[in-house]
Amino acid sequence: MKIAKEIAIIMGITLISEYLNKAVPLPIPAGVYGMVILLVCLVAGAVKLESIETSGNKLVELMPIMFIPAGVGLINYVAEIRQYLVPLVAVTVVSTVVVMGVTGRTAEFILKKRKREK
Repeated sequence: MKIAKEIAIIMGITLISEYLNKAVPLPIPAGVYGMVILLVCLVAGAVKLESIETSGNKLVELMPIMFIPAGVGLINYVAEIRQYLVPLVAVTVVSTVVVMGVTGRTAEFILKKRKREK
C-alpha cells in the first residue's frame, strides 16, 4: 500500500506538470515543471521525502533502461553522426569536464559553508 501511495504522489505531480506544460506557453518540458514542483513541495514540507523515497529510488534505478531505445535509434543516423563525430566528442568531453568542475566547486563551497556555520 505504501508504494501505491508513493506512485500516486509522483504521478499526481507528473499530471500537474503536464497540465502546466500545456497551459504555459514556454518551451519548457513537462519533466522540468515536475521536478520544480516536487522540489518546492519537498522544501515546503508538503511532501515528505520518506513518502516518495522508495518509489523514487526504484525509478532512478530503472532510468538507464529508458535510454536504450534512443541509443538504438541512433543506429539509423550513423552516416549523419559520422560527419559531426569530432565536434560531438569534443563538446561532450568539454561539457563533461565543465560540469564535473562546477559540481566539485559547488560541493566544496557548500561543505566549507556548513563547517563555518558549525
